[in-house]
Amino acid sequence: MRTTLALVAVALSAAAPRVAPPVDPAPVIAAERAFAAKAAEAGVTASFLAFMADQAIVFSPQPVSAKALYGSQPPGKTPKEGGPLLAWWPNFAGVSRSGDLGFTTGPASVNGKPPGLFYFTIWARQADGGWKWVYDGGVQADGAAAPGPDAQPVALPPGDAQPMAPALAWAQVRAAEAALATGAARDCAEALKAALAPDARVQGSKAPPATTPAAVDRELATRAPSIAYRLVGGGAAKAGDLVWTWGDANWEKGGDAHFVRVWQRRAGKWSVVFDQIV
Repeated sequence: MRTTLALVAVALSAAAPRVAPPVDPAPVIAAERAFAAKAAEAGVTASFLAFMADQAIVFSPQPVSAKALYGSQPPGKTPKEGGPLLAWWPNFAGVSRSGDLGFTTGPASVNGKPPGLFYFTIWARQADGGWKWVYDGGVQADGAAAPGPDAQPVALPPGDAQPMAPALAWAQVRAAEAALATGAARDCAEALKAALAPDARVQGSKAPPATTPAAVDRELATRAPSIAYRLVGGGAAKAGDLVWTWGDANWEKGGDAHFVRVWQRRAGKWSVVFDQIV
């Protein structure tokens, strides 16, 4: 009897749906706060070098190796020595179900002035369990009404619990980017809105990040009606639920910029949860 019950329990256990691990962006938020704290202590250059991955990129204004860029700069003065104090903090963050890819974004200020910049950072967990950023950038925008440093960041809801191979996730997002680019060549606003998740954030102008449908409409109205997007790079989480992308964004009348996006798989569909034009 006990053997039969044990076999039944094993069968039920095997048939039960696998419970997905909890999704908590706290480690990514902690990494971002430590990154900012290092800048306040040792200066921007030292902090950026300490927290960047070897393959990290920045736009300066074209895509370049962050390590080569910051490694060639003199250390400069720390804030205590009279150097600039760059302060920033997260107010929106997300992480993959596999806990290896995440992002944060929020306002930034210089020398205690009202925030006039919104940063965006992509984080990747390293082999030793620590976090390093693989992309860091931002846009000048009004951050006066943004939540302060002590406010709890808004967390991105979890994506699909069913795992997907990273290579397959990347291939699907690459196809989604191609479809978005095709549509954006005709009508940029409509193409992007069709790809956005309901709770997506969109930024690029000097306005605060758009977090509502009305704000998204206003933000997209500041962009060119037709934009040529070209995917260049990015990466997928091991769970295949989160992918980040970056590439070129060009339009008539001198438009030469770059885009950065985060895609999340929800109910089997890939949607943009963050979009930034730099």
